[in-house]
Amino acid sequence: MAPRAYWKGTLKLSLVSCPVMLYPATTAAEKTRFHMINRETGNRLKQQMIDSETGDVVESDQKGRGYELRKGKYVEIEPEELEAVQIESNHTIDIDSFVPRDEIDRRYLNHPYYIAPDGKAAIDAFAVIRDAMKDEERVALAKIVLTNREHIMAIEPLGKGLLGTTLRFDYELRDEDQFFDDIKTPKITKDMVELAGHILHKKASHFDPSKFKDEYENALKALVKRKASGKTIELPEPEERPSNVVSLMDALKQSLKGRGGRKTSAKPHARRATGRQRSVRKTHRSAPRHRKAG
Repeated sequence: MAPRAYWKGTLKLSLVSCPVMLYPATTAAEKTRFHMINRETGNRLKQQMIDSETGDVVESDQKGRGYELRKGKYVEIEPEELEAVQIESNHTIDIDSFVPRDEIDRRYLNHPYYIAPDGKAAIDAFAVIRDAMKDEERVALAKIVLTNREHIMAIEPLGKGLLGTTLRFDYELRDEDQFFDDIKTPKITKDMVELAGHILHKKASHFDPSKFKDEYENALKALVKRKASGKTIELPEPEERPSNVVSLMDALKQSLKGRGGRKTSAKPHARRATGRQRSVRKTHRSAPRHRKAG
């Protein structure tokens, strides 16, 4: 059973329109979450709003919104005043233009949504818009109002449906120059770059998100399970940082030989390995380790 639609409205391309539904493409439902509790009673705590000057608890009917003009000086904005500037949602995704996919800077991508036709009567028009976009290999740019704010949405075909991704506005993006201007340009030898290139080539692969495991999330679940069953939690010994300093060239050479990373193949040097080294490598070797990207 499909989850409940987050938004319902109309997708419009010029005079062609069809009812659609939006569903969030991501979820955090499986994430482990903790609540604040009272250690003495085991009861959950609830938060209260406190006046920063008097320390008194502020009741809900006393709460308001204020914009800080200068330190400690606020102008209060009434709810009805906020409503006056809110954009009225017409529940329409109105496609304004089509742009080449590679022209959209990935930094602007925000939240992804699945877009599906709403009802059998919408399928034909939906398919026409979707398939036309497939043929052109372009991304549609449209405006949509979500949670009382206007967003720009990039829409592209995805399987039988469409993927709509809200975009950040230009003012929300920081200028990279303020972070990169101070990076010096050192003199790097051609040999170093070629060695690094060989390492990249040996680690070439394909993007497969199923291979990425959230180790911290798994550890949290295991921790909660052990604690709930009454088992003690043993704290790990702090790891010591290696004190030896290795030159950049040596580090590149070691990485290429397989000593700089666990997943790098050590096949070229297997014959010269000692018995103990062969045993260790055999123990940790796995099938995907020697698989080439194809």
